[in-house]
Amino acid sequence: MAIRIGIDTGGTFTDVVAVDEDTGAIVTTKTPSTPDDPAEGFMAGIGRLDAADIAAVCHGTTVATNRLLEGRVGDLGFVTTEGFEFLLEIARQSVPDGYGNSYFWVKPPRIVPAHRVRTVGGRLDHTGAEVRPFDEASAVRAARWFRDQGVTAIGVCFLHSYADPTHELAMREVLRREHPDAVVSLSHEVLREYREYERSVTTLVDAAVKPAIGRYVARISERLGDVPLYVMTSNGGVLSASEVVDRPITTVLSGPAAGALGAAFVARAAAEHANVITLDGGGTSTDVAVVLDGEPTLTTEGTVGDYPSKIPMIDIVTVGAGGGSIAWISPEGTLKVGPRSAGADPGPLCYGRGATDVTVTDAHVHLGRIPPHLLGGEIPLDVPAAGEGVTALASTLGLKTEACATGILEISAWNQANAIRRITVKRGLDVRDFPLVAFGGSGPLLVCRLIDILGLPSAIVPRDPGNLSAFGLLTVDVRSEYVRTRVTRDPGPEELEELYTELEAQAGAALDRQGFAEHRYVRSADLRYHGQAFEVRVPVGRADAAEVAARFHDEHERLYGYCHRGDPVEWVNLRVAGIGPIERPEPPVRPPGDGDPARARTGVRRVFFDDWAEVPVYARERLEPGDVLTGPAVVEEFGSTLPLHPGFSARVDGHGNLVVTR
Repeated sequence: MAIRIGIDTGGTFTDVVAVDEDTGAIVTTKTPSTPDDPAEGFMAGIGRLDAADIAAVCHGTTVATNRLLEGRVGDLGFVTTEGFEFLLEIARQSVPDGYGNSYFWVKPPRIVPAHRVRTVGGRLDHTGAEVRPFDEASAVRAARWFRDQGVTAIGVCFLHSYADPTHELAMREVLRREHPDAVVSLSHEVLREYREYERSVTTLVDAAVKPAIGRYVARISERLGDVPLYVMTSNGGVLSASEVVDRPITTVLSGPAAGALGAAFVARAAAEHANVITLDGGGTSTDVAVVLDGEPTLTTEGTVGDYPSKIPMIDIVTVGAGGGSIAWISPEGTLKVGPRSAGADPGPLCYGRGATDVTVTDAHVHLGRIPPHLLGGEIPLDVPAAGEGVTALASTLGLKTEACATGILEISAWNQANAIRRITVKRGLDVRDFPLVAFGGSGPLLVCRLIDILGLPSAIVPRDPGNLSAFGLLTVDVRSEYVRTRVTRDPGPEELEELYTELEAQAGAALDRQGFAEHRYVRSADLRYHGQAFEVRVPVGRADAAEVAARFHDEHERLYGYCHRGDPVEWVNLRVAGIGPIERPEPPVRPPGDGDPARARTGVRRVFFDDWAEVPVYARERLEPGDVLTGPAVVEEFGSTLPLHPGFSARVDGHGNLVVTR
C-alpha cells in the first residue's frame, strides 16, 4: 500500500490529506500550526496519519509569502552594471490607484538600500553582443566589500543578461572565490526576460527568501529521509525540493495556489463547472481566484507585499479577512475588521490563550454559528470569553452585543466581496455568472451573505473544505517553466523552432532531475502590437507565426473589447512549461440516500441570524446525496462549519458537496 500525502501549512492549522494509490481511499486530518518552526507542525500532521509506506509528500508552504508580506527581506546586496546603481530607486513611474493618489502615496522602501548596491564594469547590448568586457577587478572589489560587511544574500542583475548570461556567470565565479558563504541569485536563472527593474526585483526577492526556504526544506527533507518531497509553486505545479531550493521565488504563492487548483478540480468533477470563483478562507486571510475553462487564470504581473514578481503565478487576490481577523475601532470611531490577525498564537479570545482582541471567530462563536469546539472537540472554545469581548466592544460603540457581532461578520463579508469584485468586475467578468467554491476552515461561514451581496447563482462547499488546499496538492503535475526574450516583428519558423527546442531541453532536463520519464511541453508567447508597452500571452503549440498572430488578435479583443487585425504584431517573450504528469485521485461518487436528512440531525442550538432561535444542527458526514436542508440550520464537520441562513437551502450532490442556493 503506497500513500501520497498533501500538507498545507496555514497561519492557524496545518491541513493533511492522504490518498491510497491502490484503492483511492482518502483520509484527512488537521493539527495546529507551529509558527516558530513550521516543520514541527508539518511532521506532527504526518504523525497523525500513522502511515507506513509513504510514496511522496506534496507540500504547500507560506514561508516565503510571510517573509515578504512582513517585509523580512534581511540584509540583501545587489550587483548591477556600472552606471545603473539607481535602477531600483528609479523603478517605474506608476502610482497605485492612479495619479490622483500621487500626493498621498509614499514610495515604499526599496528592497536594497543604496549603500548596499555595488556596480561592475562591462556592458552588453540588447542582442547580447559585448560592448565592453567584464571587469573582473571591479567584481572582486564588490565581492570583498559584501564579505567584509557580512552581507550573505546577493542578487546579480546585469543589463541585457537575458540575451547572454556570460557576465553574470563570471560574477558568480568571483563571488564563489571571494565570498564563499554568500547565497547568490542570478537574474538570467530566475527570470530570463527583459525589463531590468522587474527582473532585478524578482531576482532580489529570490535571494531574500533563499536562505529561509533552504533551511526549511532541508529540515523537512532530513526528517522525511528517503521519501520524495515536492513543493507547490505559484504557477499551479509542484517541484522537487532540490529544484525549489535553487529557485525559491517559485513558492511565493504556494499555499493559495493549491487551494485554487483543488477547487477547480472539485467543481469540474462534481458539477462540470468550467468557470467558478474560488474562495479560500483561513485563519489569517482569504484568497480568491477565478477559474476559466477549468484552469485558474495566470499572471506575470503579480506582487507579493511591496515587491513585483514577474514569475508566472496563479492570479490570486488576498485580503485580511480570515477567522482570526481583529475587529477594531478607527480613530474616527467606526468599526473595522482586519487586516491585522490574531493568528494561531494567541488566536481569538475563545481560544483562551490570553488574547485581548475580538476576532471574526469570536463573533461567530457568540452568535452560535460555530460549535463551542473545533476539530471535532479537540480544541474546546471559551464561549463566555468571546461574548464578554464582543459585549465590551459593543459598549464602546454604543451598540447591542448582537448588532456588534453581526456587524463584524457583515464587514468581513464585504471585505471578501470586494476582493471577488477585484478579480471579476474590474476585469470585465460578470460575477453573477460564476458559482462560488468556498473552502478553508472559515470559507463556508459567510457564503450565504456573499450570495446575497454579489448575486451569485450558487455556492459549492466541498467535502472536508478545511483540507481542500492539501487535497489540491495531490491533483497537480510537476511543472517547470522557462522563458526567453526575443523581440521581433517577423520571426522565422526556423528561429522560433530553435528557441523553443532550447527551452524544452531546459525544461526536460529539470524533469529528468526529478525522475520523470514522461515529459509534456506547453508552448506560449507574449505578443503585442508594435508600439505597445505590455503584452498578451497566447498559446503557440506547433502553429506558424500567422496563426499565433490571429490568436493574439482574438485574445486582445476578448480582454479589451477591440483589436487591430491589420497592424503589425511584435513577439516579445517565448515560454515553455515542462510538465511531468502524475496520477490524480478520482473523487468518489456516492449512491443517493433515502432523502431524509433527519438521520444527520444531532440536536439544536441557540443561534442568532435575524433573531435568537433554536436551530437544527446537522453532522455533515451523515448527510447523503439527494438530501436537502432549508435554513435556518447549521452543518458541522471536523474542519469547518456552514451556517445556513433563513431563505437558503443546501443540496447534497453525488460527490458529497453541499450546493447552497437562495
